[in-house]
Amino acid sequence: MSNDNNEKSYLDDDSLELNRDTDKTGYDESSDNTGNQELLNDNIDNDTEKYYKDSNIINNQGIDDEAESYLSVSDKDHTVQEGNKKNKAKSILTDVLLYALIVYACIYLIPTYVIQRTIVDGPSMENSLHNGEHLLVEKISYHFDTLDRYDVVVFYPYGREAGEYYVKRIIGLPGETVQIKGSDIYINGEILEENYGKDPITYAGWVEEPVTLGEDEYFVLGDNREVSLDSRYEEVGLVSKDNIGGKAILRIWPLKKFGTVN
Repeated sequence: MSNDNNEKSYLDDDSLELNRDTDKTGYDESSDNTGNQELLNDNIDNDTEKYYKDSNIINNQGIDDEAESYLSVSDKDHTVQEGNKKNKAKSILTDVLLYALIVYACIYLIPTYVIQRTIVDGPSMENSLHNGEHLLVEKISYHFDTLDRYDVVVFYPYGREAGEYYVKRIIGLPGETVQIKGSDIYINGEILEENYGKDPITYAGWVEEPVTLGEDEYFVLGDNREVSLDSRYEEVGLVSKDNIGGKAILRIWPLKKFGTVN
């Protein structure tokens, strides 16, 4: 009996020890599996986190590239718009300056140096021109060439500063000798055949004796010689080229008489 108990006790002790070893061994495997699982989970989490980070980096990079591209296009558009605004401003300024020059030319340059409207005042040029008729007077050509006999000119008998002007016809040219005898005009001793006079001359004035004209002097008469104040009178006398304002070329009013001045 005592031996059986001892054997049983011995077996029980061995069984207990085996169980302990078994439990210990089972515990260690469970711990290893848990650690591996945790390590695997950690790796998955790390990979996932890295994936999302990489994705975010790529997405952010793409967004940055798109934003940079958009900003670049916007900057270019802004630059183009600014350039267009500057070009438009320059164009407007150019137009304003051009119109200002045109207005200045029309108001000052053309009437002063090119062509001017003149109104006939009085009956001294009848029957060729009448009181109130409007003429265009050309102011350029006579500066470069001598005026011709019978040209109708506008001149300032008392100087340009006085402002008063006459409209008369050229009869004597520079260097010629002019004389009036009775109703006849003599140029260099020969009778001038002309038919511009409305009536025969009855007053010779100071050219009853021969008068030789200077290099830039002209002898002028009105066509209505009974009433015209012209070169026969000493207060008018010979007309210097410097005091000639221009040559009448066109009658523009009244319209029914529109045409060149003869």
